[in-house]
Amino acid sequence: MPLLHKIAAAVVVAAVVLGLWLPGEPAETPSTVAARAGGKEPVPAGKVDDVRLGDRAAGPGAAPGPAKAPVHVGPLRPATPAAAAVQANELGQVPVLMYHRIVEKPTLALDRTVKEFREELVRLARGGYVPITAGEFVTGRINVPAGRHPVVLTFDDSTPEQFSLDPQGRPKPGTAVAILQEVARQHPGFRPTATFYLNKELFGLASQEAAGLRWLTQNGFELGNHTLTHRDLSTLSRKEVEKEIGDVEAKIVSLTGAHTATLAYPFGSEPDKRSWAEKKDGSYAFRGIFLAGWKPSESPFDTEFDRLAVARVRSEGKIKENDCTRYCSTAWLEELDRNPATRYTSDGDPNTITFPKSEEDRLVKELRGQGRIY
Repeated sequence: MPLLHKIAAAVVVAAVVLGLWLPGEPAETPSTVAARAGGKEPVPAGKVDDVRLGDRAAGPGAAPGPAKAPVHVGPLRPATPAAAAVQANELGQVPVLMYHRIVEKPTLALDRTVKEFREELVRLARGGYVPITAGEFVTGRINVPAGRHPVVLTFDDSTPEQFSLDPQGRPKPGTAVAILQEVARQHPGFRPTATFYLNKELFGLASQEAAGLRWLTQNGFELGNHTLTHRDLSTLSRKEVEKEIGDVEAKIVSLTGAHTATLAYPFGSEPDKRSWAEKKDGSYAFRGIFLAGWKPSESPFDTEFDRLAVARVRSEGKIKENDCTRYCSTAWLEELDRNPATRYTSDGDPNTITFPKSEEDRLVKELRGQGRIY
């Protein structure tokens, strides 16, 4: 090869190498932003079987969990002045509150009165909390105004006190859904949403099951899997675990045309192998699994976050039972108020993750491209 040709070839190679190495990031497309956030592009019309309630994930058989993105190895970008001004910390803790029956006169240990429930919602609204769904939380799709805090409201066992329809097809007064909507009307910005973990008795709706689930999903609520008959999964074989989860999932799909995004263990009890509950090809594949309650959850962007063992907090006052003086909702909300730096505070941009520079090591490496520090 003539000398000039060799020189030209060397220059071309060097240019390609430098182009790949030199600092600077390519322009981001909506697809790459969505992938980093743990989401997906919208599912094409006609693919209803692949749509999951409260998520944009693939249907059963697809690998659950956030999409992988190239690791950003350069320095983190600075936060916006607005994000720094509200002391955004999107690596902070998020309360995932666990409710059961909402009744006028409690008869069971996990019951909360209508008055207690309403007061707790008002406290959350006044404290700057904004409800998001369990599916949004585990996939990192947290869209909350700057300076506000996400909270996940979860309801186990699908009881009539949580949701029921009146003769006009609206939520019955006094149910959890009606109260949540009422508080949201009184406190603009407090989003009326929650995740309901379903057993086979779907709110006692009987012939109205399809209509009831349709009303919930059309009005911004999310459905989750809580097994068919609420058995303790730690005592069951793999076949029994898969039947408990798969049978109620099949019922939900038959009524709604969509799969659930998350599972909540009955009694918070894990099966012998997590994989039995996480996924069964052709039947279910969860983006997240929730335990029973004792502490707020880590941020989904934190290296310590485990999407297959998400902690929840039991809704209860500071009573002695079950150490609620320290570990139930009233105590934890007070603790977060006293220590606001430990709480998730939004930067207002769902495509970035802002936090104090001192917390940098806690950010999941695959998400460094979204990281912003101050």
